[in-house]
Amino acid sequence: MTREDRLIQRMEKGDAKAVDELIEMFYADILRYCLFHVPDRSLAEDAAQETFLKVIRFHDRYISSRGKFKPFLYQIAANTCIDIARKSRPSDVSLEQLTKEFAYAERGYEDARSDLALRQLTAGLPDEQREPVLLKYGQDLTMREIAQALDLPLRTVQSRLRSALKKLKEAYREQ
Repeated sequence: MTREDRLIQRMEKGDAKAVDELIEMFYADILRYCLFHVPDRSLAEDAAQETFLKVIRFHDRYISSRGKFKPFLYQIAANTCIDIARKSRPSDVSLEQLTKEFAYAERGYEDARSDLALRQLTAGLPDEQREPVLLKYGQDLTMREIAQALDLPLRTVQSRLRSALKKLKEAYREQ
């Protein structure tokens, strides 16, 4: 039984500390993920908070997925970000705004710079290719976890990732 499974069980019994622990374990990663998907930091923070509220509300759905908490969490985060992005429909974001948003993030300046670089690098990819790249290289999920989070066959994820990397390589050569 994973640590997450034990925390969910404690949560079901009304242990508020278990909820806090679960949030503490994953909040920074989910916030970082949300920063890739919504137009500004305040919306990303809202998306991260909403993600955890949904996890608490729908934890019974996780139990049926047997020990695959990370994909469950990222699937909720992805859907939440899509909903928030639809509502906000951003105008074009300038490079200057992105730099300001990412400067001195929770994990430090270097992580913020690499996040900005990844966001810029993947901006030209179609959504179906961008998402596996962000989950793999931005969130360090395994291929299997990505497949579960996106509810896709493993081979489809591998194919999309391969295609995305090929496009990025071609774009890099053209520069």
